[in-house]
Amino acid sequence: MIELRNLSKSFLTGDGPVDALKHVSLTINDGDIYGIIGMSGAGKSTLVRCINMLERPTEGSVVWDGVDLGTLSKKEIQQVRHQITMIFQSFNLLMQRTCLENIMLPLKLIHTPRAEAKARALELLETVGLPDKANAYPAQLSGGQQQRIAIARALATDPKVLLCDEATSALDPKTTHAILELIREINEKMKITVIVITHQMSVVQEICNRVAILENGSVAEEGDVSQVFSNPRSAATKALVYPDMAEGIDSFGTAHQQMVRLVFQGAEAAATPLIAQMAIDRGIAANILSATTRTLGGKVYGNMLLNIPGGPDELATAVKYLSATPDVTVQVDVEYSAGQPAEKEGDVR
Repeated sequence: MIELRNLSKSFLTGDGPVDALKHVSLTINDGDIYGIIGMSGAGKSTLVRCINMLERPTEGSVVWDGVDLGTLSKKEIQQVRHQITMIFQSFNLLMQRTCLENIMLPLKLIHTPRAEAKARALELLETVGLPDKANAYPAQLSGGQQQRIAIARALATDPKVLLCDEATSALDPKTTHAILELIREINEKMKITVIVITHQMSVVQEICNRVAILENGSVAEEGDVSQVFSNPRSAATKALVYPDMAEGIDSFGTAHQQMVRLVFQGAEAAATPLIAQMAIDRGIAANILSATTRTLGGKVYGNMLLNIPGGPDELATAVKYLSATPDVTVQVDVEYSAGQPAEKEGDVR
């Protein structure tokens, strides 16, 4: 288990101190694939560097299996880093060494006998699906293959925790999916805890079981991925989950609006669309401001942002009608007046 307790990190600049992290407290359980997501500058990379003590926190502590890493000596921290390893967006492979030699490098640093290190590296090449690349050089590989070699290198010392700092950001969607599947298999088969640092919501949705959203160095929201993304509470989470929300509102206008968001979580696809059916049954012609939905296997997933015309009675009628649909969450999030959000929200279902 990794516990971040009231973690803060400040940097001194020419303009004074900058608070990169502010009182972050998180618990990452053994076996988790834990996502940490946020916009650029949210503090994600600083946080991951504090977890393995590449950056020393200004305040607070990082506790791993009951040990406060901040109390350890430099030599002890080096030993911890063999158990909490890391992969990066840029792969960080040594271009003048073969793939086999790159994987063997961490074992060489801890004085593992060469024959044993080579056997381990060959085994890991099998694990990451590149058994024929032992004598190839990184420049001869695709980006996805280079990341697989980097993963193999990170696994060489048999770690307990794998930190992934934007590990798929440089890859195309197909390769990203393949790398995420590999990380999932490693998590399941090797029982390694994985911490995924990313700005891509799709990465967290595909692989993580828990997530924390960072905003300006603080935790804006935290919990199970399914719960956080189906019912986002904070403005930072909503901006990630519904990036088209503001665009949809702006295109509709700035008059008073009654906003309702629908989250489809496997609702049965109907012959008549839900919004059209509401207009027929209740006489409420809702305006669709934005929608990101898809149908898989006859079920609908995604979200839709509506404006409900009329007053409070029409809003209440619409919410009641929409809430009767199985596997649809109805949220009355924000009331817009003159294009500006006012804090008013509630999860109806």
